[in-house]
Amino acid sequence: MTSPVRLALLGCGTVGSEVVRLLHTQSADLAARIGAPLEIVGIAVRRIGRDRGELPVDPAVFTTDALDLVKRDDVDVVIECVGGIEPARGWLVEALRAGKSVVTANKALLAEDGGTLHDAAAEGGGDLYYEAAVAGAIPLLRPLRESLHGDRITRVTGIVNGTTNFILSAMDATGAGFAEALEEATDLGYAEADPTADVEGFDAAAKAAILASLAFHTRVGAADVHREGITEVTAADVISAKAMGCTIKLLCIAARGVAADGRETVGVRVHPAMIPLTHPLASVGDAFNAVFVEAEAAGQLMFYGRGAGGAPTASAVLGDVVAVSRNRLAGVRAASESAYADLPVRPMGEALTRYHISLDVTDRPGVLAAVAGVFARHDVSIATVRQGSGGGGVAGRGEDADLVIVTHVAPDAALAATVRALRGLDTVRSVASVLRVEGGA
Repeated sequence: MTSPVRLALLGCGTVGSEVVRLLHTQSADLAARIGAPLEIVGIAVRRIGRDRGELPVDPAVFTTDALDLVKRDDVDVVIECVGGIEPARGWLVEALRAGKSVVTANKALLAEDGGTLHDAAAEGGGDLYYEAAVAGAIPLLRPLRESLHGDRITRVTGIVNGTTNFILSAMDATGAGFAEALEEATDLGYAEADPTADVEGFDAAAKAAILASLAFHTRVGAADVHREGITEVTAADVISAKAMGCTIKLLCIAARGVAADGRETVGVRVHPAMIPLTHPLASVGDAFNAVFVEAEAAGQLMFYGRGAGGAPTASAVLGDVVAVSRNRLAGVRAASESAYADLPVRPMGEALTRYHISLDVTDRPGVLAAVAGVFARHDVSIATVRQGSGGGGVAGRGEDADLVIVTHVAPDAALAATVRALRGLDTVRSVASVLRVEGGA
């Protein structure tokens, strides 16, 4: 075997510690696959004295100076497990411009400023790999940027946040409300003490930007993604979904489209949606992730597995380490970023979708006709109306009544305008819930 491939690890928390352990336990196999051993020459941490258990590494490799570590001449590959935008961006740009290869799991940075990292990699001649940034151990990004390069991807739909999927799955299984399901997720360790990034859709939006960039050969950033979280999903919404033969999932959806002027565009959005139980993503439960890819030649493809956790994420990191190490030994680098298409990102208002709308209305004759008139004025077609025993074709509760309407496909702007107009009707006491319906239900 040749000289070792020398690694610098930035961060030694849940994922970083697991990377160290796997490098040790699988050292012989990894060396055989690469053609050279892997050697950790430095680990940058915030506090050297912190208890990290018994890690199989010389304590002398720990340092608090990450920038100095990535500048060292004896470093070939930098593995970043810190997260966040700064100071991680500065460290990685420095490493890439110096010709070092970088493996990162930093979805936030890639979604915020992935272009800068790709430009630095092109300038320095090293590799930038980030399989672990989306969907943990699921081999997803490399198939998108390599295996499917001979095809034309038309749509990517995914469940890419395990915390929200656990919460929505629990609500569906037990009838619990959002707060109860979140508490259970926190107790089991699926949700952080501050779950905002997950439940408000920030985490999924960052991953959606990365997926769209790869699928459509276009630089898409987090700011381009329409984002809604799951905090407004209620137990009543879950019951309504079941009545339609659906379940509710937080979806990331990236799709090609055509603008009014005929130009091809790409739309990227994250929001809760009802999907039919027959859809492949409907059965994805607990904290699992899955991504459904549609391509012109390959057809429909499904990627499924654990999307988070120290060991699954470390598995994806090591897969990238093997790839970049092989490239360095061979004196080559992977194909550079593919952003040639440079498609414009269309606004959410042009997205074609369907709405499920729950209304609290006054229970008297003519209510349904008044509501239907609002839809007609905004050129939105009604697909179904859930009728009950109350007046006006609605389910009555004394002087109040419930009315549930599902639309046909329409531009999101027209649907949103319809909801705003409904709120202004004298006969509508409140718009209790609005959810999109996806997947052909």
